[in-house]
Amino acid sequence: MVERSTNHDWLELRTEQAIEPELPICDPHHHLWEHRDAATQQCYLLDEILEDVSGGHNIVSTVFIECGANFRPDGPEAFRCVGETEFVNEIAEKSATGDHGLTIIAAGIIGTVDLRIGDEAADVLDAQIEAGGGRFKGIRLGALWHKMPNVRNHRINPPEHMLLRDDFRIGFKHLAPRNMSFEIWCCHPQIPDATDLARAFPDTNIVLNHFGGPLGIGPYEGKQDEVFEDWKGMINELAGCPNVVAKLGGLNMDINGYGWETRDLPPSSDEHAEATRRYYEHTIEIFGPDRCMFESNFPVDKFSISYTTLWNSAKKFSKNYSASERAAMFHDTAVRIYRLES
Repeated sequence: MVERSTNHDWLELRTEQAIEPELPICDPHHHLWEHRDAATQQCYLLDEILEDVSGGHNIVSTVFIECGANFRPDGPEAFRCVGETEFVNEIAEKSATGDHGLTIIAAGIIGTVDLRIGDEAADVLDAQIEAGGGRFKGIRLGALWHKMPNVRNHRINPPEHMLLRDDFRIGFKHLAPRNMSFEIWCCHPQIPDATDLARAFPDTNIVLNHFGGPLGIGPYEGKQDEVFEDWKGMINELAGCPNVVAKLGGLNMDINGYGWETRDLPPSSDEHAEATRRYYEHTIEIFGPDRCMFESNFPVDKFSISYTTLWNSAKKFSKNYSASERAAMFHDTAVRIYRLES
């Protein structure tokens, strides 16, 4: 039985038919977990994600992104994260049989390794690669930190400038020899740290999550234009690093400050596209479609928008780009960066 999100009835107040249902999509950013009490969807396993992707869009494949799910309960601390990869790979194996629809769930797996353990991270990376059964493509170690108490730092509670620290970078150097990528999840004041990291490791593919996390709460509330201008200057510098690609999405969380979740009705795809347009347009302009990929960030972004509506928004926003540019952003960039078969 599919477990519903806590806001299911609210999301159902505004439903849309999927537009351009033939357009192939690789969703390069979603999570899987169970028994997460504080989440909008407390259980998000194969049945739950399949219900979301079955809304009419042509979701060909997906990429799982680490979320601290099902770590091993015992054994060496550094290797407990391998349990998440084992957990997701079992789901991926089940999906790959074809008995659960045409979408290949978790065709790629991005796990985690605490790179701050230095050279010891190499052995953990190798264990993750083995556990992934050919699906393990890289890691994320959340860097999101802010002094504001109402901004939730990443669950590892990283230090302020983790991406600049020597202990982190000693571990980071082990990614490129294994052809592993690194996902950066930060908030927008931290983007310069991401740029410094990308310049220091030009041979490592780096994926910027969620536009670099533009904030819209606390001291940033009501300052959308000011935040955008600050973000734009920082993102321009980052885009100068050819080893960085950008994910287009993840703007539907409470920290982004749009406040859709407080309304009587969820946003329509037209409303969503218009409200977020400038972040999409500028990122695509400076990175280029071949270095951009639309993402869902589900079920986290289910906090304020449905899966079908979210992809409708991306399609409406991008309708004036060429067919090849749209193919890159909806599918091809993700397949290339994560080295997927489809």
